[in-house]
Amino acid sequence: MKLKDLMYVSMFVAIMGVLGVLPPILFAFTPVPITLQTLGIMLSGSVLGARLGPKYAALSQILFLLLVMTGLPLLSGGRGGIGVFFSPSGGYLIGWVAGAYVIGLLSYRMKNVSLVKILLINIIGGIGVVYLFGIPIQALMMNIGIDKTMILSLVYLPGDSIKVVVASLIAIKLRNYIPLAKRVQV
Repeated sequence: MKLKDLMYVSMFVAIMGVLGVLPPILFAFTPVPITLQTLGIMLSGSVLGARLGPKYAALSQILFLLLVMTGLPLLSGGRGGIGVFFSPSGGYLIGWVAGAYVIGLLSYRMKNVSLVKILLINIIGGIGVVYLFGIPIQALMMNIGIDKTMILSLVYLPGDSIKVVVASLIAIKLRNYIPLAKRVQV
C-alpha cells in the first residue's frame, strides 16, 4: 500500500471517529441508536472505494472497528470495547464493513457517474447490506423474531435516507477533486 493510499484510508477512519462524537438518537423500544456513522460508511465506499477499490473502503471500516474493539470510545455516545460487538448493534457494526465493500465495489466499477447511480449504490450498500447483517443479529440479541425486528428497524429508514442523499451529494463533489486510481484489480 502506498503512503498516499494509507493516508486516504486513515482519513476515512478519522471521519468515522468524528461522526461518533455526535450524540446518538435513542428510542425506548430499541437499544440500537441512530447515529451519523452510517454516513461515514457510505462516504468511504462511494469516495474511497471509487478511488482505490472496495478493499480499501472495507479496510477503513475494519481499522475503525479494531480501534473500537480496543476500547476507544469512538462509537456514537462514547461507546467502545469488544462488548459492543455482542450487543443488538453488533450486526450493524459488522454490516458497516460489508456495506462499505459493496458501495466501494459498485462505485469502483461505475463507468458513467451520476447522482442517481450513486444514490442507488448507497441505498444498496448503506441501507440494504447493513440491515442484512444488523437485523438478524439484533433479533437474536433481543430474543425477538426477525419480522418484529424489521418493523422496529423502520424507525431508521428516514434518517438513513437523508444520509444516503447527503453522502451521495458529497461523493459527487469529492469525486471531481480526488483523482481515480488506475483500474487494476478488485
